[in-house]
Amino acid sequence: MSPRQRAEMIEETRSKLIASARQAFGSLGYANTSMDELTAEAGLTRGALYHHFGDKKGLLAAVVEQLDAEMDQRLEAISRGTDDLWGAFVQRCRTYLEMAQEAEIQRIVLQDARSVLGDLTEASEERCVLSLSGLLDELMQAGLVVKAPSEALARLINGSLLDASLWIARDEHPGQRLQQALVGLEVLLQGLRVR
Repeated sequence: MSPRQRAEMIEETRSKLIASARQAFGSLGYANTSMDELTAEAGLTRGALYHHFGDKKGLLAAVVEQLDAEMDQRLEAISRGTDDLWGAFVQRCRTYLEMAQEAEIQRIVLQDARSVLGDLTEASEERCVLSLSGLLDELMQAGLVVKAPSEALARLINGSLLDASLWIARDEHPGQRLQQALVGLEVLLQGLRVR
């Protein structure tokens, strides 16, 4: 087997495990997902899971990484191709809250990842803060937002968005909480605007 074929086989195995885990974690939750059922669904063995991810927790981390990347892409798509910096910033914050209604994100990212992975989710949160800080710097340079330390402001906004997302995700009727959070977000963000 050539190195290229081996690399393709490794990637295919990883992809199958991640897809199977994502489906299982999203519908059953991390705690209720059996590794035997998960690997059987993927047509693989537990040995393959251990080899590629170390354990079930490592597989959860890979699923969360994939979901985080998809969430980032969705947020970046809002900013791409628009000159309306403020409108894009507000829409990105709104979209982040709206994603908290999606079952897969609720269960895997907002619930299981935080309780199972703990500190491992910090890297993702730091990327969010860095991204928000960059957006805030742009808004300040454009004279749209009051000048303030952008990292501190980014941490405050990110913390608010994350806490509101968790609040939305925990409710039996997340749509009601989302609407309340969106109203609160509008008030919060308007406080940043240059008058």
